[in-house]
Amino acid sequence: MPGDTLKTQRQLKEILPPVFARSLRLVPLKETPDTLEVGIHGTDGREMLDLLSVKFRKRVVPREMTESEILEKLQEVYGDTESDAEEIIQDLSADVDDAALAQDLEKMEDLLDSDNEAPIIRLLNRILARAVQLNASDIHLEPFREYMRVRYRIDGVLYERLKIPARHQALVVSRVKVLSKLDIAEKRLPQDGRIRLKVGAKDVDIRVSTLPTAFGERVVLRLLDQTTLFLGLEDIGMAPDTYAHMEQLLRKTQGMVLVTGPTGSGKTTTLYAALDRINAPGMNIITIEDPIEYQINGISQIPVNPKIGLSFASGLRSIVRQDPDVILVGEIRDLETAEIAIHAALTGHLVFSTLHTIDAASAVTRLIDMGIEPFMVTSAVAAIVAQRLIRTVCPHCREAYQPSSALLEELGIGPADLSGVTFYRGKGCDTCMGTGYLGRTGIYEVLVCDDRIEKVIAQTSDAGEIRKVAIASGMRRLAGDGVVKVLAGETTPEEVLRVIQE
Repeated sequence: MPGDTLKTQRQLKEILPPVFARSLRLVPLKETPDTLEVGIHGTDGREMLDLLSVKFRKRVVPREMTESEILEKLQEVYGDTESDAEEIIQDLSADVDDAALAQDLEKMEDLLDSDNEAPIIRLLNRILARAVQLNASDIHLEPFREYMRVRYRIDGVLYERLKIPARHQALVVSRVKVLSKLDIAEKRLPQDGRIRLKVGAKDVDIRVSTLPTAFGERVVLRLLDQTTLFLGLEDIGMAPDTYAHMEQLLRKTQGMVLVTGPTGSGKTTTLYAALDRINAPGMNIITIEDPIEYQINGISQIPVNPKIGLSFASGLRSIVRQDPDVILVGEIRDLETAEIAIHAALTGHLVFSTLHTIDAASAVTRLIDMGIEPFMVTSAVAAIVAQRLIRTVCPHCREAYQPSSALLEELGIGPADLSGVTFYRGKGCDTCMGTGYLGRTGIYEVLVCDDRIEKVIAQTSDAGEIRKVAIASGMRRLAGDGVVKVLAGETTPEEVLRVIQE
């Protein structure tokens, strides 16, 4: 009975604090009228089983679990929810002393083990832990006249989860600044910092950005789960023909491969997947990134540091002198970086980088607008990959349905495409928080710079003309790749339209 088990879990939290539950590797799993099933790892917690049997007046059934399974379940049971945060907000007194915020965490503390009683500290811990539980990529703390709004970005969409009274918002921001080692007294200028912490089994790196607004400082925290393995090239949603194009590109020994798309479109994931595929003892792979999101064994990764003059351009100049086979430049932002990267691609190096453009053809226009000569673009660039991330239908509440004909027509799905096709959507459940979607996958378009593309670039930098020739050469656009996933039942027409219309 899930409700009874939840009640038992709450009782267990009262008699067994999380720090002890973690040390004993003990967690309740399922309750029946006569038994209590308990997950356990190792021998340390077995002496507690008799005590639990007496406490709950039931036979305790131990179930051996791996350490990672126990830690994940402990995070679920002892993790903090919005209701916990709301209770803390209600209990907050108006005269909380700012001096309590000076208790900085000098070491990487597990939020689930934290027994700090300061209400602001407990409130922020709950906000951070809940975001990790929901696999949120970002937390937005947004001040307004009467409250601070807390929103989580989950699968690319922002959801409001909490409102903090305006009188407490400065304390919340100060606590974030303490953790990220920012200047608490400076409230007029934007600041950037980092936090490292543990939530259960997860080691999380958080990038912090503050920005002054009319009603106080706005804070955005980007969460990077360091314990999550990045996806392989075969796991990021590429259709078989797109995957074949990428495999062919990765066999090149020189040239440039650009990945384009807006912030949060999965460009870094694609690049890491590509590097992981070609990473081998015989390869010298060096990256320069801002920031390094995940460490990859066997690859030398350099973080950009503008404070000491280490930019993409200056770092790239030094990388070229390190005898690399493959170079990754986190982003091409200016002419100097573009010129060095293109020169490296022309002199025997395979270069990967990103650009912020709406599609593949626009990347050519962007390079030429920066000041790169068209003949240099055609000589250096091997291919351009544009991508977006779309939400996938929740498998726990999936149901068949029939989209409107107008919606299908807008996506270019005609009667000839409907034979034997079943469309699916999510009804909404607890697992997907009622959204009908769970997780994301990529949609892609790959522009290969063949002879036809090179000829049109030599004549014009117009993205529309380049796009027409690429489509005539067989390039499938982002919308077309989205349609493939709709017809396969992976996502909905509404989701594809939402993403491509952005």
